[in-house]
Amino acid sequence: MAAKRRIAKKYGMKILQNSDILKFIKNVKSPQPPLIKGVIRILRKRAVRTLSGVAPVAVLVKPFPCPGKCAYCPTEKDVPQSYLSDEPAVMRAIRCNYDPYKQVQYRLKALEANGHEPTKIELIVIGGTWSVLPTAYKYWYIKECFRAANDYQKNKKLKIKNKKHKQKNIKILKRELIKEQRKNEKAKYKIIGLTLETRPDYINEKEILEMRELGCTRVELGVQAVDDKILAKNLRGHGVKEVTAATKLLKNYGFKVTYHIMPGLPGSTPAKDLKMFKSLFSDERFQPDQLKFYPTVVTRGSLLYRWWRAGKYKPYSNKVLENLIIDCKKSVPEYARIIRLIRDIPAESIVAGNKITNLRQILEQRGVKCRCIRCRECRDVALQRLYGDGFKLEVIKYKASGGEEYFIQVESNPSYAKASDGKDKKILYGFCRLRLASHNMEHITHNILKGAALIRELHVYGELVPVGNKKIIQHAGLGKRLMNEAEKIARTAGFKKIAVIAGVGAREYYRKLGYGQKDTYMIKSL
Repeated sequence: MAAKRRIAKKYGMKILQNSDILKFIKNVKSPQPPLIKGVIRILRKRAVRTLSGVAPVAVLVKPFPCPGKCAYCPTEKDVPQSYLSDEPAVMRAIRCNYDPYKQVQYRLKALEANGHEPTKIELIVIGGTWSVLPTAYKYWYIKECFRAANDYQKNKKLKIKNKKHKQKNIKILKRELIKEQRKNEKAKYKIIGLTLETRPDYINEKEILEMRELGCTRVELGVQAVDDKILAKNLRGHGVKEVTAATKLLKNYGFKVTYHIMPGLPGSTPAKDLKMFKSLFSDERFQPDQLKFYPTVVTRGSLLYRWWRAGKYKPYSNKVLENLIIDCKKSVPEYARIIRLIRDIPAESIVAGNKITNLRQILEQRGVKCRCIRCRECRDVALQRLYGDGFKLEVIKYKASGGEEYFIQVESNPSYAKASDGKDKKILYGFCRLRLASHNMEHITHNILKGAALIRELHVYGELVPVGNKKIIQHAGLGKRLMNEAEKIARTAGFKKIAVIAGVGAREYYRKLGYGQKDTYMIKSL
């Protein structure tokens, strides 16, 4: 910033935004490309967005009635249930009139303007309970997201326009969706992962098969608590039984599973919350792959607000919440990832409860040690050696939902990676999730998966690099090495085939590894 001020003063001009400079230097033909790349890296705004190897793009569906009557959930006119109009993602969606095509295109434009190359898109569809939306709307919505990614290259310099949603026959919508998905397999801007959020009590085989047709690879479940009394008190409308059933079914179809957890709900205590949190990884009925930690806050327009006004509810203090999260983080295993510690609600909308926005940083300052994926994942750290002393491949085996899970990870040997304090640090460069449920999968009616081992996730970390580009970490062969290990484990266990729940944009990658598409999965004989 100081350098920009000096330049502006010297030439009598306004201080340039990073996006203005980035726009200019990308068109400069320099004899020193490494220097230009270094400048881009310095100017990149919120570089953390793509350092995990993908570009998250969140889009919001338009408001529909919600089947839930949860006590803590705000209700605001013309906004999806549980969301507030001043949340950043909601504000972006409102500006686009909830149009999926516009939302995707504008997010890609924003990411590129800030120095990112969003060629590998993790599409995250939010807006409450996806399962209750009209079927035609769901297929149209996802089709438009894929079309937006496919069209982005040619629309970069054009004003974004889109056709209004017209009711179509579901068969026509499905054909149009498949057409856009096939385009996306070879498009520059690929959707390599698709996340949908819903309630545990709406998960069944019919819903799951529809999600797979749409291209979904990850499901976020609004679990909130794993205590029937607490769930009942908060009018959640389901119990732990539905949570465990949904978790098992999703995993047996290869999905990654994310839990939303809300500490501080009415009826709970810090001790109860900690006990519940520990059970998520000690009880094989749960074992989520990812977590979103959403401390309970009081907002206007909720039943909880009336309880708070009447003195019937008191949220945790900041100190209590910090200590609780510290204790929770200590119990997170290496195979799970904490995505978020707080909900992105502006402080002005919170009447009571946590208003701290930098909770993760505060915990780091307090020296909190965490083994979760996010706290270990490689960011901008140089890869030492793919084969040799700098690397080690480790397999963590654990039971989950009636099956065996293998978390296959590649991480640095401590002596090769130093933290900012000079101490040795383990760095995670990539991992693969392999599930061995049963050879027959009798409970699965989908014939494609019977007798198959399941690859539920493959992820290589490091700065996002477009497909075809060479980089130290991404595209260095780590993914292939992890897949080879997974295939070896499955073969040794007696499985004759292996199935990958691949995102649409990742299908070409698996084809290069010898996999072929059958239905919505990538299959390989062992």
